[in-house]
Amino acid sequence: MAVLMFAVPSRHLADVVAALVKATLPERLQVLDAVDLATRIRVTLPLLLRHIQRLKDVREAAGDETNDKENQIVKISRGGRNLSPDPELDDDGEDGIAEFETKIKEANMPDEARKAALKELGRLKRMAPHMPEYSMTRNYLELMVDLPWSAMVKETCNISKARADMDADHYGMEKVKRRVLEYLAVRQLRGDLKGPILCFVGPPGVGKTSIAKSIATTLGRPYQRISLGGISDQHDIRGHRRTYIGAMPGRVIQALRNVKAKNPVLLLDEVDKLGTGIHGDPGAALLEVLDPEQNFAFTDTYLGLPFDLSQVLFVATANTLSSIPTPLMDRMEVIHVPGYTQEEKIMIGQLHLLPKQLREHGLTPDIMHVPPESIAIVIGEYTREAGVRTLERKIGALCRAVAVQVAEARPEDQAIGDEGVKADMVVAEAEEKGDGTQQGEPHKEGGPTAGEHSYHQSPLINLTHLKEYLDLPVQVDAKMIHDVLGPPIFQSGLSGRVSVPGVAVGLAWTPVGGEVMVVEASHTGGDGGLTLTGQLGSVMQESAKIALSWVRQHSFLIGLEKDFMKDGEIHMHFPAGAISKDGPSAGVTILTVLVSLLSQRCVRPDVAMTGEITLNGVVLPVGGIKEKVMAAHRAGLTTLVLPAANKKDLADIPNSVLNEIEVVLVNTVEEVLQAAFDEGFSEMFDNDKDGESVSKSPMSKL
Repeated sequence: MAVLMFAVPSRHLADVVAALVKATLPERLQVLDAVDLATRIRVTLPLLLRHIQRLKDVREAAGDETNDKENQIVKISRGGRNLSPDPELDDDGEDGIAEFETKIKEANMPDEARKAALKELGRLKRMAPHMPEYSMTRNYLELMVDLPWSAMVKETCNISKARADMDADHYGMEKVKRRVLEYLAVRQLRGDLKGPILCFVGPPGVGKTSIAKSIATTLGRPYQRISLGGISDQHDIRGHRRTYIGAMPGRVIQALRNVKAKNPVLLLDEVDKLGTGIHGDPGAALLEVLDPEQNFAFTDTYLGLPFDLSQVLFVATANTLSSIPTPLMDRMEVIHVPGYTQEEKIMIGQLHLLPKQLREHGLTPDIMHVPPESIAIVIGEYTREAGVRTLERKIGALCRAVAVQVAEARPEDQAIGDEGVKADMVVAEAEEKGDGTQQGEPHKEGGPTAGEHSYHQSPLINLTHLKEYLDLPVQVDAKMIHDVLGPPIFQSGLSGRVSVPGVAVGLAWTPVGGEVMVVEASHTGGDGGLTLTGQLGSVMQESAKIALSWVRQHSFLIGLEKDFMKDGEIHMHFPAGAISKDGPSAGVTILTVLVSLLSQRCVRPDVAMTGEITLNGVVLPVGGIKEKVMAAHRAGLTTLVLPAANKKDLADIPNSVLNEIEVVLVNTVEEVLQAAFDEGFSEMFDNDKDGESVSKSPMSKL
C-alpha cells in the first residue's frame, strides 16, 4: 500500500486508499459523492486510521499468542527445574527425574561413574526438552543405568554335562571338543582364571558358531554375537564422540547392555573380515578389548568412563588366519576346526539335518524316509564343501518335494475343517504334555541324537487315509534325487583330463577347504620361454621357474637334449583363471607337468600331489595337508604324493579316509616322478647314491 500511495498522483490518492482499506458500501459511496479533492481526503482519512489501528491490534494479538506458547513450553523457576504443566511437552517430568535417580542408586556403579551420572542428571534437570542436548543427555543416562556395572550371572560348569552336551550337539570334531573341555576344566579348578581367548578357524558351515553357543550353555552364561564382517571404522568398536549427531557406543558396550550381565560369552564372528578405512583400523581397536592386562579398564569413547571387561569370555571365529593382524592373533589361541569327512557328513545328515528339515516341513519319518545311501548321493553329486550348509539346503529341497506329493495325494473330501483342526491340535497338545517331551531346536551341525527327536505332525495329515492314496513312507532314492535336484552338479572327470601328456593333478588349500587343481601345459613355437596363465601370484611363478631350472639341469635323466627349449616355448595354464592363486605347494605338480610334457608320457590319473621344491630337487613340507587329503578323497583320487616332512599331519586324518587312499611320502623330486608315472624313471634311481627311496615303500592304506 505504501508503494502504491507514493506512486499514484495526489489527486487519486483518496480513491486508492478508499479502495484498499476495509470499508462498508455506504462509506465508499460517501467518498465517491465528495467532488472536491480536500473534502474527499477528509472523508477517506478516518477509514485509513481505522485500518491502521486494526493492523496494530492483529499484530499485538499474534505477539501475545507467541509469548503464551513460549511460556507454556518452558517455565523456569528460580531453581532452574522444568515446571511445564503440559505432560505432552515434558518427556520426563518429576517422575522421570526421580526414576533416573533411583536407577543410578540401584546400578551399583563405581564412584567415578556414579559422579558422572549425577552430574549429567543435574544438567538434564536444567534443560528444556526442546533443546538438542536434552535427548543426547537423556540417551547417555539411559546407557549408564542399563549397563551391568556389577551384575553377574552365576557360572555353572559341569564337565560331565559339558561333554555330553557337546557330543549331542556336534558329531566328530574330537580335537576341538577336547580342547574346549580342557579349557572348561581349568576354569572349574581355578575360578579366577582369565584364560586365553579361543579363536576357532575353519571353513564355513563346520560348526564354529555353534561351539561358542555350547560353551555359553555349559557355563550358564548369556550369549551375544557381535558380527565384525565388513567393519572398517574403529568407532564401531570404540564408540563415537557424544558431540556427533547420532553418536552411539561401540558394539562391545552395546552387547553388554543387551545381555544385562558383566560376564557373558561374546562371540566375535568373522574376525578375519575386518577392514581398514579412513576412519581407523578396527583390528587395532580390538587389541585393547582382548588384552586381559588392559581390558579391566576399557574406555568407550561414547561412554567416556572405564568399564571392566575382564569377566567377559571372548570367543572369536574366522575362516582364515592370513587376513588377521599379527598383534591381534597373538592375543588369541587358534583352534583349527577342520572340514567333515564323507562319513561324518552322512551321520550329521541322518542325526541332525534330516530331523530338523522334517520338523520344519511338517513331515515325520513315517511319511518320508531318506536312507544313508541317498544322503551319500546328495553329498557326492550335489555338494562339494567342507561344511554341511549346502547339504542341509538340498535335504530341504527333497522335503519340499515330498510335501507337494503329500498335499496332492490327500483328497479334498478328507480335508479337515476348522473344528477338526482345533480338536486334533488339542489332542496333540495333551499327548505332548502327557509324554513330557519338548521339541528341540538343535543347530544344523548339532542337536539331540536320532532317537531323541520329537516330530509334530501337521493336523491336516491323516496317515490312515493318506496311505490309501500314497505309498508311505516315501522312499528317497537316486531317481527321486535326480528328478528333484536335477542333473549332478559335480562329476569326477579327472581321468579324462589327465590321460594326455602335460597334465597333472595338484592339491590346493583355500579358506573354504581343500581343492583339486588340474595343471596343463603345451609346447608351442616361440622364443624358448615359459608362459604362465591363470592369475598366479609371485610365489607360484617363482615355483614354476625353479621347476624349469631343475628340468634343464637334469634333462639327460629324462632323455632330453640339453637345448630342448631352443625351438619353442612352454605354455602352462592353471584353470579357473578368475580365481587368484599363490603359494609354493604347487612346485612338485609343476615339475611333474613339465616332465610329462617333454617326455610325452602321461601321469597316472589316480595320482594327486603337493609340495614345495628347491633348485636341488628337495621336497619341502607345506600346510593344509588334512584339507588337501580330504579334497582328493572327495574327488575319488586314490594315490597322494606328499612331502615326507608332513608325515606328522597324517595323524589328523580319519582312518576311514586313510584306508581308502595310498599315501606316498617323498623327499626328492626323483621320488615324485617315480610315483607319478606308471613305469617311473629308472635311470634316475640308477644314479641315486642312496639307492633307496620312500616311494619304493609307500605308506599304503594308513
